[in-house]
Amino acid sequence: MPFSRRAACLGATCLSAALLLVASPTLAAAKDAFVPSSEAIRAHMTFLADDLMEGREAGTRGYDLAANYVAAQFALLGLKPAGDSGSYLQTVPLVAYRPAGDGEIRISENGGAAASLVFGEDFLPSPQADKAELTLNAPLVFVGFGISAPERGRDDFAGLDVAGKIIVVLSGAPKGFQTEERAHYGSVGVKRAEAARRGAIGVLTLGTPTGEKRRPFARGVAGNRDWRMTWSTPEGAPFVRGGSAPSLASISVKGGQKLFGSAAARLEAIYAAAETPEGKVQGFALPTTANLALKSEIQQRRSSNVAGLIEGSDPTLKAQTIVLSAHLDHEGIRENPKPGEDAVYNGALDNASGIATLLEVGRGFMQGKARPKRSILLLAVTAEEKGLIGSEYFAHNPTVPRADLAADVNLDMPVLLYPFTDVVAFGADRSSIGPIVAKAAGRVDIALSPDPMPEEGLFTRSDHYRFVEQGVPSVFLMTGFKNGGEKAFKDFLATHYHKPNDDLKQPIDYQAAAKFALVNYEIAHDLADADERPVWKAGDFFGSIFAPKGHPSSASR
Repeated sequence: MPFSRRAACLGATCLSAALLLVASPTLAAAKDAFVPSSEAIRAHMTFLADDLMEGREAGTRGYDLAANYVAAQFALLGLKPAGDSGSYLQTVPLVAYRPAGDGEIRISENGGAAASLVFGEDFLPSPQADKAELTLNAPLVFVGFGISAPERGRDDFAGLDVAGKIIVVLSGAPKGFQTEERAHYGSVGVKRAEAARRGAIGVLTLGTPTGEKRRPFARGVAGNRDWRMTWSTPEGAPFVRGGSAPSLASISVKGGQKLFGSAAARLEAIYAAAETPEGKVQGFALPTTANLALKSEIQQRRSSNVAGLIEGSDPTLKAQTIVLSAHLDHEGIRENPKPGEDAVYNGALDNASGIATLLEVGRGFMQGKARPKRSILLLAVTAEEKGLIGSEYFAHNPTVPRADLAADVNLDMPVLLYPFTDVVAFGADRSSIGPIVAKAAGRVDIALSPDPMPEEGLFTRSDHYRFVEQGVPSVFLMTGFKNGGEKAFKDFLATHYHKPNDDLKQPIDYQAAAKFALVNYEIAHDLADADERPVWKAGDFFGSIFAPKGHPSSASR
């Protein structure tokens, strides 16, 4: 059994002990000012990152125990239940799916002999949530990055007939795009939606030499059998992003040679053009046809978001809600571990630290003499690791009126391994949240820095983005690269991120954790008490897409 550290501890006993441990700093704290408790954060993380939680994978008993712990903490704080039917829990119906077997992709040209792509070397299949078996036989069309950006005068599909065909797109987006817009356009879901709008029947994503240098293709083989998830609609159908153009497979640089057939000689120039700032790559109909046979294993599961409400004090403004979100789930337990190998993905920094921050910020609001003017919703979401599913479900099915969602402040994976002095505030400058973030950070002596890793597309990879997609101005803070942060962050990504050793044995700086809680508290407090509801800046890219004129958060409201 992989559960070593708390083998003799029963769930109820551990939960009761942890509740008492975390409750004690609250009793001693001053009533007239919020001073975040590093010990309270340590206590929350100690419980949530314990082996007893079994890695907190969505849809498992370990996650459910963690969710009940958070719900109990909400009750201790005195939050109003904001889940289903008077409880703190919002049930999230999940559809789990993963590849069943290696799949088969065969490429032929002009009626000649077919060449088979090799699993793990040439391609990795993408599972389907809505089809256990998928077979397609269609011509291929290369469409560059697959981007349609009218505001840039760009249409990678221009002059190409993709109706009834499978498109091949380069992974990512041009490096010259603004970092957050680059993350948006690089999303496979956005490319699928555009492909479906053009009548394509499937999408193959082709890697680049630069991308594979950063993240070798072979690294994806081990995780290809991992479960993906989406949520189920009231009609019982899986919610499928990207419409009717499914993502079929990831293709390696090596596999691209087979995919392009006699046009493979053009790949070198294509990759070179992709590396230019504008990434203008001319698409064309490939001389090849693909025959695909893919199988998926599909299961129905259930999990929960945890929601607690702090009602605002202003008779009018309390109808508006500031959401503080953090994901509670992590990666679960490694299948078939070697004897003596640590198999539990504890997720101490990803994201027990974010949940601990959420709870501590909530304590600050509940202890303050003056309640915030707007209401504040503490939201611990499930299945972030499976594609931001819990936050997406909540954003589509909010437990407070949708039009009253005024802003989201997201807490995800602060790397608390050094005394950080700056943060990256993703999304802040796109709305009236920006000056509030700058002022609040300044009070805590924290500088704001630009995104140091635009190639990672972090803006679209955490739960705030699901609120952005619903037109809600949002901000997500990442601990910055100053004062030793770059080395700490990159070392964490290389040696601990999504590995079992993201545990409490790391040299976690709990004073830094308290500082991170304070800066997020200050931001949320100012948002809650601001005279005006947050709005997108006039002409902002995301505001224009997701909060058109007439939306409560549009600049022209």
